[in-house]
Amino acid sequence: MRGIRFRPEQSGLRATLFDLEADIMEAVWARKWEEFAVADVQQELQRQRNIAYTTVMTTVGRLHEKGLLDRVREGRRYVYRPLMSREQFSETMARELLGSLSGLGHRQALSLLVDQVRESDGEELEMLEVLIRRRKKELGE
Repeated sequence: MRGIRFRPEQSGLRATLFDLEADIMEAVWARKWEEFAVADVQQELQRQRNIAYTTVMTTVGRLHEKGLLDRVREGRRYVYRPLMSREQFSETMARELLGSLSGLGHRQALSLLVDQVRESDGEELEMLEVLIRRRKKELGE
């Protein structure tokens, strides 16, 4: 994915996308649009706030440049398609973030991950244990 930066002061989609980019992708995923035009997104966002067509067009273009949307010209307009689901996007961002921590060393990165999971709730720590057992079984250990 191109041009995406992690913003630790934000959470959810806004940790990797700017506010309007996140709002657009939320609308696309919530409506389960397989394809859409800029006007579709603008109409959806108009329900929450007044927003110019050109602002939406520019932001959708940036999402295309970042690799989240594909586009095909149909006549005088572009038709866009999401290239991944919300779940796929979240997984991709998590992988990229973990990959960027490799400079810390694997042990320190793993330790930070376990600490973060432990702080959230016991259920996530149990899930981590299940995932570790499953991976060991796959590896024949």
